[in-house]
Amino acid sequence: MLMDCAKEFRSLRAPQGDGETLIDPAYDALAGVVSGNTARLAAIEYDLQGRSLADVSCSARQNLLQAAVAYTSAYRDIPDGWKVFGTVQDTPFILSGHQPEMFHPGVWYKNFVLGGLARRLGGVGIHLLIDSDLCRTATVRVPSGTLDQPRMEMVAIDSPAAEVPYEERTIQNAASFSTFAERATALLRPFVTNPMVAELWPIMLERAAGVKNLGLRLAQGRHAFEQTWNNDTLELPQSVVCQLPEFAWFLAYIVSQHTRFRTAYNEALADYRCAHHLRNRAQPVPDLVVAEDWTEVPFWLWTSDDPQRRPLFAKRNGERILISDRHAHAIELAISDNGDLSTAAEQILELASQGIKLRTRALSTTLFARLVLSDLFLHGIGGAKYDQVTDQIVRQFFGFEPPELAAVSATLRLPLDATSPSAAMPGQWEQRLRDLDYHPEQYIDSNGNGHDSDVAAIVATKQRWLGKPKTLENARERHLAITAANRQLQPFVAPLRRQIESEIAATRQRKRAETILRSREYSFCLYPREHFDRLLANPVL
Repeated sequence: MLMDCAKEFRSLRAPQGDGETLIDPAYDALAGVVSGNTARLAAIEYDLQGRSLADVSCSARQNLLQAAVAYTSAYRDIPDGWKVFGTVQDTPFILSGHQPEMFHPGVWYKNFVLGGLARRLGGVGIHLLIDSDLCRTATVRVPSGTLDQPRMEMVAIDSPAAEVPYEERTIQNAASFSTFAERATALLRPFVTNPMVAELWPIMLERAAGVKNLGLRLAQGRHAFEQTWNNDTLELPQSVVCQLPEFAWFLAYIVSQHTRFRTAYNEALADYRCAHHLRNRAQPVPDLVVAEDWTEVPFWLWTSDDPQRRPLFAKRNGERILISDRHAHAIELAISDNGDLSTAAEQILELASQGIKLRTRALSTTLFARLVLSDLFLHGIGGAKYDQVTDQIVRQFFGFEPPELAAVSATLRLPLDATSPSAAMPGQWEQRLRDLDYHPEQYIDSNGNGHDSDVAAIVATKQRWLGKPKTLENARERHLAITAANRQLQPFVAPLRRQIESEIAATRQRKRAETILRSREYSFCLYPREHFDRLLANPVL
């Protein structure tokens, strides 16, 4: 049953002011959210066909922590306490995630909230590198030019390459990578003289020198740079998460229930679209489809030899279930109706040795992270919005209330000189042009032409026709006469028209300049360190 379309979903909006932050629920309330989520998940008795959700969660966190410590300690120091793998039952796990790219300060701010909250609660903060997403470009937008005539430059970190998942994207041009900072700094110099990229890039080149994967190279350098703020977190690629034994069990469970899961998934999407009045069925993500007798499930399948992501499908075949990309791979899993999933989970784990990769898609990424891996997941604004669909999936498929999530973001503008232009809306000038077309007589005096006899005669003719009531008999003649008068008056307002058109062009240019200069989407590395520090003071992390 679809919910009433009047149901309210969480409303979130990016901060508008320079230096403003968003933490929802409020930072001081997050400790309560974590404890509430922990208690809620502990009270749930849910069987994943042979293992309880609580059991899967406990062992998954142990393995997650061990994997994150091993990964992170390869390129930066971590607290000694995290190197001891004791019980994780009483340790709050706070997670976040993003693609391994050079994101804007609002996304980066989330990493510091993650570290601050984990430190405050005596827990562990782990940032997941979502390397199952596509690497579409290896460039960073950099503003250049002047305050009056700025332009946007796309500065290459690496040479172009085919769009593949970040997990498969290697560095193509080492020279381009190594010289990125100096090229970006040169372009940025008219606006920012001390961008963080100058401090970041030597760390990037030193700490991850042997890493060939583009996303991991960027992420490891950035994460090592965070340590200069004493921000202690762990990181781990999502591709590693998808190789945990508990993930294999979770995937086997979703596959075993593929028909019921698809129904819950699509109904949750329908609820969201209805509430948000969305007609595009691709928003926020497409429905899961049935193709012939195959049912789509929200995971990707690809191989290193063929790194094109393809949706995963499932269908029952007696006491077994087939999973396939419906292209080159079909795998038979030993899953009977509601039967134990241990054999199927082992089969899924063995696929990696065959070069077959099963990875999460957007909603399944956070579904596993929120139900199994964490006591709180920190989203950006976009993720927090679409993950309301995940909330509905949990309610409709699992039958319990989902753990609460938090949304974290910030807005930071480039630290431009106070004399930078601000744009007025050109609408008032465009209305004035329209008036010159249809009411030119109102502007004759302002044009400095006075009321010579020719102008007076034309205006008198127009006024005479305007004074006549419009009828069926005189409508055409009246219209032609008024139009002719307006046309005859145009030479007398031509200088004013040129002045207004010039002002419109200048206003539009100022607006374009403002759009470029005031964007909140520039990479964090283009800002001065002290400018970013403004975000960290609100709240004190």
